[in-house]
Amino acid sequence: MTTFRISPAVADAFPDTLIAVVTATGLRGHQPWPVTTTTLEDLEQQLAAGTWAPADEADPRIEAWHTAYRSFGTNPRRIRPSVDALGRRMAKKGTLPRINPAVDSYNTVSVRHALPAGAFDLGHVTGDVDIRHADGTETFTPLGEPDTVEHPKPGEIIYRDTTDVLTRHWNHRDAHRTRVTEDSTHVAFVLETLHHTRDGHRLTTAVGELRDLLTAHSAGSTVHYLSPEHPQVSV
Repeated sequence: MTTFRISPAVADAFPDTLIAVVTATGLRGHQPWPVTTTTLEDLEQQLAAGTWAPADEADPRIEAWHTAYRSFGTNPRRIRPSVDALGRRMAKKGTLPRINPAVDSYNTVSVRHALPAGAFDLGHVTGDVDIRHADGTETFTPLGEPDTVEHPKPGEIIYRDTTDVLTRHWNHRDAHRTRVTEDSTHVAFVLETLHHTRDGHRLTTAVGELRDLLTAHSAGSTVHYLSPEHPQVSV
């Protein structure tokens, strides 16, 4: 099993944080996922028709992440929270990128609800995962850049396992090692809010939508919630 933990320092700094960890087993990423395809296309059609648009940085859900990034020394207009970058790309191009069915599923849910989302292939995660402030000695290899090694800045919030960093700037970019591909069969998806009191219902809805998209293409899924009151879950 893999344990996800929020460090006491992160919990103290962001006391209304809620993180859903949706774990799917037996994923079948090489087959078509027609419901994901339809859901994604419907969202793009709504954007084209002007009946829906991605949240921008004026939205309280995005603004909260900008404020958080600034608090740990990251400029959110240069290094954007994942959901902000995804929404801006969709607003500009009119489409979301097609990566693979599992990634397309969480991207769709993320941009629809303006909540950051990501995923880790648990087959490549080593030991437990801590959400904590970096001390500057850690290493990170960005998604799509297997020959690059970066060092997070001290104080930056990261996801880290026993090998190295899985996500920089809390949710800006995932690591290459634990990326989700068509071959991934055991995956932990994470969806996050900094304002559980205000947006917890949005997170719950997003989790339900993601699990619905996974149902026909996995052996099963479970959901656990991390918060300052419950800072540890094992999946």
